[in-house]
Amino acid sequence: MEEDSHSQSASLKEFYIPSYVLLPDSESETVPDVPRCPVLVFINSKSGGQLGGDLLVTYRSLLNKNQVFDVGEEAPDKALRRIYLNLETLKANGDAYATQIQERLRIIVAGGDGTAGWLLGVVCDLKLSHPPPIATVPLGTGNNLPFAFGWGKKNPGTDRHAVEQFLRHVMNAKEMKIDNWHILMRMRAPKEGSCDPIAPLELPHSLHAFGRVSATDELNKEGYHTFRGGFWNYFSMGMDAQVSYAFHSERKLHPEKFKNQLVNQSTYAKLGCTQGWFFASLVHPSSHNIAQLAKVKVMKKCGQWRDLEIPSSIRSIVCLNLPSFSGGLNPWGTPNTKKSQYKDFTPPYVDDGLLEVVGFRDAWHGLVLYAPSGHGTRLAQAHRICFEFHKGGADHTFMRIDGEPWKQPLPVDDDTVVVEISHHGQVNILAAHDCRSKSVRDPSSSPGQHGSEDCQSDDDSSHGGEEHRKFGAAETFKIPEDIDISHIS
Repeated sequence: MEEDSHSQSASLKEFYIPSYVLLPDSESETVPDVPRCPVLVFINSKSGGQLGGDLLVTYRSLLNKNQVFDVGEEAPDKALRRIYLNLETLKANGDAYATQIQERLRIIVAGGDGTAGWLLGVVCDLKLSHPPPIATVPLGTGNNLPFAFGWGKKNPGTDRHAVEQFLRHVMNAKEMKIDNWHILMRMRAPKEGSCDPIAPLELPHSLHAFGRVSATDELNKEGYHTFRGGFWNYFSMGMDAQVSYAFHSERKLHPEKFKNQLVNQSTYAKLGCTQGWFFASLVHPSSHNIAQLAKVKVMKKCGQWRDLEIPSSIRSIVCLNLPSFSGGLNPWGTPNTKKSQYKDFTPPYVDDGLLEVVGFRDAWHGLVLYAPSGHGTRLAQAHRICFEFHKGGADHTFMRIDGEPWKQPLPVDDDTVVVEISHHGQVNILAAHDCRSKSVRDPSSSPGQHGSEDCQSDDDSSHGGEEHRKFGAAETFKIPEDIDISHIS
C-alpha cells in the first residue's frame, strides 16, 4: 500500500505547480524537476449539482490549492492575468523553471458549455504567443464541447481515482485548433422600452462576452445600441432557444430541483412539450418562423453577400462550429457529395473557417438526428452570416450561444436590427482519443475536397471572408479591423 501511495504521489508531481510561480512576491522555493504537464484548474462549483463542489475539494487535495480555482470566487481573467504577469517577471529575471512551466502549461475547465466558453474567451483575451490548450470536464446538461473533443458527455466521478485518471488523459491529449466566431448586433435605440438582451433572471458568466459597448468604444454610434460577443460551438435562434430560455429560467427560480444531469435532461424534454416545440405548426405563430422573422445573407470567401433562402416551415436555425449540439447530436452529419444538392458541401471541420447552417421545423424534425445518418435541413456553409430583422416580424425572438439563451426584444420602430457573425481567429483545445471533431490539418479528413469550395457554391451553400487575428472576449473585445460595418445603420 505504501508503494502504491508513493507511486501516486510521484505521478501527481507531473501536474504540480509551486506557489512561487503562481503568487507574486512569494518566497522562492527549492523545486524538483519541471513537471511534464503543469495544469491550472478552473471549476464552476455550482455546476452539476454537488459535483462541482466535490470536484473542487478533490483537485485541491491532490494539487497545490493555489493552482485550482473556483470561478465563482475569482474570475478566470483576473487569475490568469495575475499568473502570466508573474511568469513574465520570473522569465525576465532569468528563471528557466518558470519559462518551461509556461511552455508546457495546460488548462482544465470543469463546468457547463458556458463555463468552458468563458475560459476560451479569457485565454483569447490574453493574446499570448503560445496560448495554453484547454481540456473540458463535462459538468453541464448538454456538454457539447467536451463531447466533441472526446471527453464524454456524462458527469464525471469526483473521487481521487477519477481525477487522477482524467489528469493522465490530459497529459496524453493532443492539441487541436478550433475557430472563434464573433457576433455584432446593432439596432436603433427604440423610442420606448429597452432592447437590451434579457437573460433568465440574471446574466450568466458565459454571456460575459456578449455585452453592450461603452459610450467611448469606437463601435458606439449615437442613437443606436451596439452589442458584440463571441462563441465557439454554436449560435441558434428560434424555438430551440425559447425552450432553453424556459429551462434556464426554471433552474434559476428553483435550483433545488436541478441536482443531477438525468433530472435536468428530463425537465428539458418536458419543457419542450409545454413550450409547444413538438406541436410548433399548431401553437407557434408563423410570424416567428425564421423566413418571416429575418432576411438571411451568407458570404463566401470570394467576398460577396448572397441571400440565403430559408424554407417557410423552418422555426429554428443553428449556426454550428462543432459537430455536437443538444447533448452530442450532429445536425449537419456527413453530406453525400454524389448528390447534386450537396456537391459543394464538406464534413463539419472545426478549423476550416466555416459555420454549418442548419434549420429545423420542430422537435419531431430534430428526432431524426438520432438515426445513424440523420441530419437537419442543410442550408449553407458560410464564413460570415447576417440576419436582418425588419419591422412587423415580431416584437422579440430568442437567441442562444454555446448553451446560454436570452430573450432579444426587437424595436417596433420602422428600422432594421442586424446580427452579423464572422470568423475571428482560432484557439487551442485538447482532444482525447475518442475525439469526434475533424480537422482540415488531419490528412484523413480529405482537405483537398475542402479546398475546392473557396469560390464555388450551389443555391444553398456559401462561405466567406479573411481570417481575423484577434478575438478578445469581455471588456477588451476588439472588432476585427477588416469587417465593414458601414451597412449596419
